[in-house]
Amino acid sequence: MKTKKRYLWPSDYMADPSVHVFDGKLYIYPSHDWESGIPDDDFGSEYDMKDYHVLSLEGDDPMTSPVKDNGVALKREDVKWAGRQMWDCDIARKDGKYYLYFPMKDKNDIFRIGVAVGDRPEGPFVPEPDPMRGSYSIDVCVFEENGEYYLYFGGIWGGQLQRYRDNKALDTGSTLPEDDQPALTAMVAKLSDDMLQFAEAPRPVVILDENGKPLTAGDNSRRFFEAGWLHKYNGKYYFSYSTGDTHLLCYAIGDNPYGPFTYKGQILTPVIGWTTHHSIVEFNGKWWLFFHDSGLSKGVNCLRSLKVCELTYREDGTIETIDGMDE
Repeated sequence: MKTKKRYLWPSDYMADPSVHVFDGKLYIYPSHDWESGIPDDDFGSEYDMKDYHVLSLEGDDPMTSPVKDNGVALKREDVKWAGRQMWDCDIARKDGKYYLYFPMKDKNDIFRIGVAVGDRPEGPFVPEPDPMRGSYSIDVCVFEENGEYYLYFGGIWGGQLQRYRDNKALDTGSTLPEDDQPALTAMVAKLSDDMLQFAEAPRPVVILDENGKPLTAGDNSRRFFEAGWLHKYNGKYYFSYSTGDTHLLCYAIGDNPYGPFTYKGQILTPVIGWTTHHSIVEFNGKWWLFFHDSGLSKGVNCLRSLKVCELTYREDGTIETIDGMDE
């Protein structure tokens, strides 16, 4: 489907938008790309992200309203355990406090998930002295329902998810399943009451095919790769994600935040650049897809730009597929 799109912040390279509405105002929490000069590889070495800015929509229409950069909300130098690469982030509000969750490599080059706390949605945020216990990999999403908060995370290849099984690091290092074996999945866990730790052991976010069988690792156009996001529509839970090397955003539907989720289709076809990362939010009576591509950098994978377009549901609850290349 051809859909009008907008570049939200063309004056700087930002990506991986997590979007939330607080007190009627829309806020965007992206990663921030910097020119690195490092050649591309399968592990994302070319990405140089060292701070977070929070953007806000200064109006009611994501397609036309001005966007404000509220400045640096958190930077690498603030984090005691920091190594490099502040990946995507997401946020939750509880009892008047804002909790920013961010994956970052520690001093041993292992991704952990940090938490930083602020008094305002735009920050600044003060990081906890240590990462979350038992955390690993990248691409966080926080979902709240009835006072319970769920943290989703995970990404393979450079996201290091393949280094773990049952929440433990493998002795053999990275291992991917065979093509006919169940695919690696995102992970999910409830958060503790203080929002700073897992309240339980993370569990797999299982995605099923039309026959009720888990998607296999060789099902490259449908299986999970990275960039999980959860939202709720008409009483159903939609888990959406990137397929990575096949460059699609797909989604699956379930009956509760843990899943399992049944694959339903594509949200976005390939964009300019290697892949994309997204969020879905309702704002002023419409649904919106926020994502990124590398159009403004003319295809440089590590210099990405934020975009938005309207998302349309069919009567049966499925989502109209959006053409990623169409402007």
